[in-house]
Amino acid sequence: MKIVYVFATLLIATILFGIEPINAQSDEGMIYGKVTTIDDNTYQGAIRWGDEEVFWFDYFNSTKLSNENLKYLSRRDKDILDRGSNRGRRESFWFFNIDVYNNNNNYNHTFVCQFGEIKSIEMTRHERVQLVLKNDNIVNLEGGSNDIGAKVHVYDEELGNINLNWSRIEKVEFFPTPEKLEYSFGKPIYGTVFSSEGEFTGYIQWDNDERLTTGKLDGDNRDGDYSIEFGKIKSIEKTGRGCDVTLKSGREIYLTGSNDVNSGNRGVIVNVPDFGRMEIEWDEFDKVVFDDNTKYFGIAYDDFPEPLPLAGTITTIDDESISGMIVFDLDEAFDYEILQGEYNDIEFSIPFRNIKKIIPKNYNYSKIELRNGQKLLLGDSHDVSDSNQGALIFIDNDNQVYVPWENIEEINFR
Repeated sequence: MKIVYVFATLLIATILFGIEPINAQSDEGMIYGKVTTIDDNTYQGAIRWGDEEVFWFDYFNSTKLSNENLKYLSRRDKDILDRGSNRGRRESFWFFNIDVYNNNNNYNHTFVCQFGEIKSIEMTRHERVQLVLKNDNIVNLEGGSNDIGAKVHVYDEELGNINLNWSRIEKVEFFPTPEKLEYSFGKPIYGTVFSSEGEFTGYIQWDNDERLTTGKLDGDNRDGDYSIEFGKIKSIEKTGRGCDVTLKSGREIYLTGSNDVNSGNRGVIVNVPDFGRMEIEWDEFDKVVFDDNTKYFGIAYDDFPEPLPLAGTITTIDDESISGMIVFDLDEAFDYEILQGEYNDIEFSIPFRNIKKIIPKNYNYSKIELRNGQKLLLGDSHDVSDSNQGALIFIDNDNQVYVPWENIEEINFR
């Protein structure tokens, strides 16, 4: 039986989480700020990070330089953690068995947050940055994705579009976006994706890349090569080794020969503000129908609240309940951070502030209950499998308890 996730309109999500949607005529959903160069030149306006992120709900990715939470573990806790990290399981393949080991001894984790959570990013070395969140917490990061080292494009209010090399940038500061910008990068692609696992409505990234109506869908047929603006397309349906493309005018074209329209496509991402995002692999994709009449334009910078510490109660398999501040997976300590997991080749990325409960089910899966009542069974990721390094619970400033993942019955967040 399929699990179907229905996001009929963004209005449903905004009502559930108490966030006011932005009117379609507003530019407040776009990333905005000031870039200062190593020569103290400044450029201010709408920002596009590399050739990708342009909205506040887009994700910034890197790797944390260290894990400060390890200092709270006793020697016994570390021994338990190390044994769990090397714990194996036996799997059967036809006529023989094989032991599969986690080999999970790296305690430095990936950092992921939405741009709307960030106050500033300061470049400290070639691939190192100091990221400051809205609550003034500082996170030191290095590499880990193409977000580090990317060109930063600024639509300066006087100079127009400026493309700044990473090596020239000293600092990027983020501010609330004016309601109307004189210059911007374009409108978001919005619509409904139909897949083998259900329907998803929200802001779309095609081939993990194109997210603006000015972006181009590339392909060819017997008459030649095509490059069609997404803003002119009504629907795209996977057919055979290519796609049937229907324009808003009603014109129909069959395209092949490009990773935009064949099995080389890296997948379709649907961003639903105040829920998270779903990354749908090409094998699971069926069709997308675009809607340029949406009344909403994401959420504004000020709609992202200051980060709060994760807090709640962990119940162990021995039926012991421990309450306090929670560090999940020995890493995630705030509600802006992201839980990742997969269901049937659809990858979910969900901010912890949207999660009510986590229940480990077996070595590879956990049940996730969201604050809006939806329930997901997610697996195949560090966060929701036995690769998870367990949780620290700070009962107070002087007392903390470490609970290995294998001992957790469920986690209830406040």
